[in-house]
Amino acid sequence: MANSRFEYVKQFETHDKLLPDCYIVVRVDGKKFHEFSKYYEFRKPNDERALKLMNACAKNVVTKYKTDMILAFGESDEYTFILKKDTALFNRRSDKIATLLGSLFTSNYVFLWNKFFPETPLNLKHLPYFDSRCVLYPNLPIVKDYLSWRYVDTHINNLYNTVFWELIQKCGMTPQESEQRLCGTLSSEKQEILFKDCGINYNDEPEMFKKGSLITRRGEILHIDVIKKLDELFEGF
Repeated sequence: MANSRFEYVKQFETHDKLLPDCYIVVRVDGKKFHEFSKYYEFRKPNDERALKLMNACAKNVVTKYKTDMILAFGESDEYTFILKKDTALFNRRSDKIATLLGSLFTSNYVFLWNKFFPETPLNLKHLPYFDSRCVLYPNLPIVKDYLSWRYVDTHINNLYNTVFWELIQKCGMTPQESEQRLCGTLSSEKQEILFKDCGINYNDEPEMFKKGSLITRRGEILHIDVIKKLDELFEGF
């Protein structure tokens, strides 16, 4: 491109480079997905179609940047991508990594929507969109703790949502009554309520709901106990 007298404006641009020799975690998160899922009538407590759509989008992101990826983990309307500590992806520019992974994920979500929701076309007034952020972690133990945190969060949220919605759908409670019934209960108590009041054994729920979805560099989608497999998942990194 030819130089011009207006090119001086480029000096106002800033590019934040992420520190070297640190693991980069990019978390992509749905914005206003409560409203989005309500408009498209996602099934409660879990919509298998929506979760598989998220997995398909994440798999495409991992596949495209597999040389830089360690793994990805997702639950609900969020996905985490863990990049190698020595990655030079986009020259480690924070804005580039966050925006391009976020936009790639979003474009896949729109493109693949009809495959998972063939009878529900997207409405231009209710489109999906995601934000994304980069977080640096200095060593592998902290990265493992981060992934463990997201895994435990999956269990806590899914158990609560499962009991909450089953009390409404099977026991005829209002949302307020269901919330009050669960207030202050421990995990074991929630499972007991689910079994005694709704006739559901939480252990029999689909693994994807309980454990989230982990995608390897090879594109495998697994539903496993992440904490038990940490050493294996990060072997060599």
